[in-house]
Amino acid sequence: MHKVINNDFEILNVNNYIDSNFEKTIPLVSIIMPCHNSAQTIKASIESVIKQTFKEWELLIVNDFSSDESKNIIENYSNKDKRIILINTDYQSGAAIARNLAIKKSSGRFISFLDSDDLWENQKLEKQIYFMLKNNIDFTYSDYYVLYPNNKIKIFKVKDKVNYKSLLKNNVVGCLTAVYDTKRIGKIYMPENAIKREDFAAWLLILKKINYAYKTNGVLATYRLSATSVSSNKRKMIKYHWNLYRNVEKISLFNSLFLMIIYIFNKLLCKY
Repeated sequence: MHKVINNDFEILNVNNYIDSNFEKTIPLVSIIMPCHNSAQTIKASIESVIKQTFKEWELLIVNDFSSDESKNIIENYSNKDKRIILINTDYQSGAAIARNLAIKKSSGRFISFLDSDDLWENQKLEKQIYFMLKNNIDFTYSDYYVLYPNNKIKIFKVKDKVNYKSLLKNNVVGCLTAVYDTKRIGKIYMPENAIKREDFAAWLLILKKINYAYKTNGVLATYRLSATSVSSNKRKMIKYHWNLYRNVEKISLFNSLFLMIIYIFNKLLCKY
């Protein structure tokens, strides 16, 4: 049966929905943020969380053995706002392990993600949580801005819904926009063997359990594309995608080649 999705949103509608429906309290959102030497950007990232119109959140920041001022910056925010929780590692573990550590310690019904150099729009959480509660949706994402090193900005627009097969061909779910409901599907951890593609692998895990993920209307976040990021290095992207297909998803050689061709075509189409 086709699922009818209502993507309408009115300002501060979450409280109205909670008061008049089966939800008796506003659910807590756990925000997962790994951090390694992000002193130059993490303040803006944290501030974009603090400015959310949706206030029922906890921000779990994993300081992944930073050697700069990241730890001190996080501690200053944590001392002022008890919703901000600092978790330190004893060695540099990488984004997948850091995120999983935070997910394990999280208390929220909803899990969301924000890296320490990315930003959220003020109504990001409110729009997504309202959309998910109203439509009984397990997993959502949204369009987002891409901020290039030269300060040029583009909008990355995504499909209205995706399933497992379509996501394999093109990962349209930006990690900074993803939210899933642990009450409905449980806690989903990021596969640590999906090198540099752990978020993509996690979305595939979720979509093995549910039929579709749905887009929330609006451009809700900003992704900073640095000159050294994986997404700016096409050869590395292909290498990590190949590892995901063959070693994580255990897809046959022929089908992996087919998916890789489609993936490269989609990237070229997006570029031009």
